[in-house]
Amino acid sequence: MPKKFLFTITLIVIVVTAYLTLLVNFRLSTVSKNDIDTAVNQAKHLYNLKKSRGESFENGLCLSDALLPNWVVDIVHHPRLAIDELPENQCPSLVEGRAKHFVELDIEGKLIRAQ
Repeated sequence: MPKKFLFTITLIVIVVTAYLTLLVNFRLSTVSKNDIDTAVNQAKHLYNLKKSRGESFENGLCLSDALLPNWVVDIVHHPRLAIDELPENQCPSLVEGRAKHFVELDIEGKLIRAQ
């Protein structure tokens, strides 16, 4: 077989494999709006429960390491402070890669972001 033909076949296989890999990874990493809304509502509910018990959120710690399957909820300052970036102030399952999604609330319980 000519080298050009083998090169072309090899290149096509690589491109198709790369495309399929990106497609699968993108589909696995997307989260529906309904999932985000559910996680945000659960996070706010949990925040209100803990606030009613008199808990302080000033340190910006992990509020729940298992909010929903693959979800955590973290308290952060708005604007963010250096202590928010410390691993000990973040949810362990997110830092370790066991959870893929998070809800961030500020110390007053307002939504910062969810993904």
